[in-house]
Amino acid sequence: MNNGFAGKILHVDLNTGQLEVEKPDEAFYRHYLGGSLMGLYYLWKNSPANADPLGPENTLIFAISAPTGLPVSGQSRCTATCLSPSSGGVSDSQAGGFWPAELKFAGFDAIVIRGVSKEPVYLWIKNGHVELRDAGHLWGRLTLDVDTELKEELSDNRIEIAQIGPAGEQMSNFAAVMNMSNRAWGRTGVGAVMGSKRLKAIVVRGTSKAQPANKESVTALAKRSAKLLPNSDMEEFGRLGTADTVMANYGAGGLPTYNWNSGVMPTLAAAEAISGERLYDELLRGAADGKQDKLGRDTCYACIVRCKRVVESEWREHQLVPEYGGPEYETIATFGSYCGVDDLQAVSYANQLCNQYGVDTISCGATLSWAIECFENGLLTVEDTGGIELRFGDATALIAMLEMTLKREGFGDILADGSAKAADQLGKGHEYLLTVKGQELPAHMPQVKRSLALIYAANPFGADHQSSEHDPMYNPKSYNGSGDWPGYKIYLSQIGLDKPQPTKVINEEKIEFALKTQYNYSAMDTMGICQFVFGPAWQLLGPQDMADLLAAATGWDVAVDDIQEYGRRRLNLMRALNAREGLSREKDTLPKKLFDQALSGGGRSDGIQLDRKEFESGLVMYYQLAGWDVQTGVPTRVTLQDVGLEWVADELGL
Repeated sequence: MNNGFAGKILHVDLNTGQLEVEKPDEAFYRHYLGGSLMGLYYLWKNSPANADPLGPENTLIFAISAPTGLPVSGQSRCTATCLSPSSGGVSDSQAGGFWPAELKFAGFDAIVIRGVSKEPVYLWIKNGHVELRDAGHLWGRLTLDVDTELKEELSDNRIEIAQIGPAGEQMSNFAAVMNMSNRAWGRTGVGAVMGSKRLKAIVVRGTSKAQPANKESVTALAKRSAKLLPNSDMEEFGRLGTADTVMANYGAGGLPTYNWNSGVMPTLAAAEAISGERLYDELLRGAADGKQDKLGRDTCYACIVRCKRVVESEWREHQLVPEYGGPEYETIATFGSYCGVDDLQAVSYANQLCNQYGVDTISCGATLSWAIECFENGLLTVEDTGGIELRFGDATALIAMLEMTLKREGFGDILADGSAKAADQLGKGHEYLLTVKGQELPAHMPQVKRSLALIYAANPFGADHQSSEHDPMYNPKSYNGSGDWPGYKIYLSQIGLDKPQPTKVINEEKIEFALKTQYNYSAMDTMGICQFVFGPAWQLLGPQDMADLLAAATGWDVAVDDIQEYGRRRLNLMRALNAREGLSREKDTLPKKLFDQALSGGGRSDGIQLDRKEFESGLVMYYQLAGWDVQTGVPTRVTLQDVGLEWVADELGL
């Protein structure tokens, strides 16, 4: 492996069992780089228009990038790309851990999977050698059991496993692909697609190392991050993980509660009961002896931040097993505040069940909160739910319905494909839906972070909270850093943003902030790097560091503008692919509930709702700045040519 890349793409045809290796030239890597952008290229080239997302013509791609596997924090990320069973458009999901780096060490930059196997199989990759193996004995088993079985079968405890659980086998629309039994390619239904192909797992093992063009520059960047971490916001982020966001969002009135009827839990005590502080103090492994920093925090390959949670506790008679990790903020919100539940052990058990069966905790928890609101308003009865009385705040009922959903039993079979399809199947409950392009909203509220209204609506694969920077970071008064922490002003200015913006407005300047940070986040998904370690605002390392990392890995001359251009190319290719699949402007909208119903229940967001006219005018400005047709939302031919995608414009007939 030289200059960052392994130099090989593995093609797998499950229809025939044929395995082929492609060796792209440098021009290809310079243009498509890796991660999401590379995955989108192979999806377009291998899947025809209007392919069934759960059929043999859908292509599933796992792609890493040049920095993957280097000894720098935040580089071990992999993108899974396919057509989504939720929307019919593009599906895009990222996961970290050790699997992405191990794929590089095993000799490949991407895996392109086509067709459907007649019987369950798994893919075994070791140091460039590849084979398909029978997985009949693994089918139907929980993720940790499969991890254990495969390590015994292959006589190697250092293998890394990407797998589906029973939910993926049963093609639940929000099924995830799991690695380490606690890292997830969670969003957009990639687990259902992998299940439709009867591909149980992809097992990788490599003994090579990533070889950058400039080792000294890589070392310098690693030392820079180590110097910045102490006494920074990121040090606290590592201690509390993403769950640190619970109290911050509660204080802003932006903690979605009771299926987004409120922005706050009913009491401060209820919010504190599910907070990152309580998770750290009481539930992390080693907390009883004050050793949670050593035993209760996990990490991804070569990362010094160590933000992952390791819970060891119990909920009633159920043990919370450390191997299944611990809940992130989104999980705490969707199974906690969304559902009015303030029992953190119950939320942690819900997280464990989701990891065992392999599902996206965001869509799963949000679907259950939708069902609870339907029940509370008389649209569902115990006759529908199999005797379960769904109520906000009832953890017992929540877990019971979750188990039915994961197993596709009874009413859970309807919920297993998400709230939008459940509402369509039942013919009711649409007024309580919180979905965009068929995907449930994550736990950040555009009522208090206004630019997210546009990002949620226009994002090609549905509402996503990690596709742009959030509004509070556009105002330096919201920054709480200290010492020599670079902070807001330096990193945002590196992408041309230096005028503070108020949080709760949508104007042209705010939209420019949103779009430019969206390009930066899009570039991170193409570079295969973590959006907590790298980023344009509060993160440990900034846009210039991204350029320096890519230059060090590849030996290319890389400027921040080049990084932004990768992100812009990816975003436009996603929009173009959606256009090919028949998705256009009418899908770029938000749930009616956000416009029609003001938030209630107290807090700083009480009485706030989105203004439809402001949203629609903002969307037009966003399209104009992005270079998209304001009538259709499709990138213009000029825009596609400008980002190096003229061939896409030709295929769309633009």
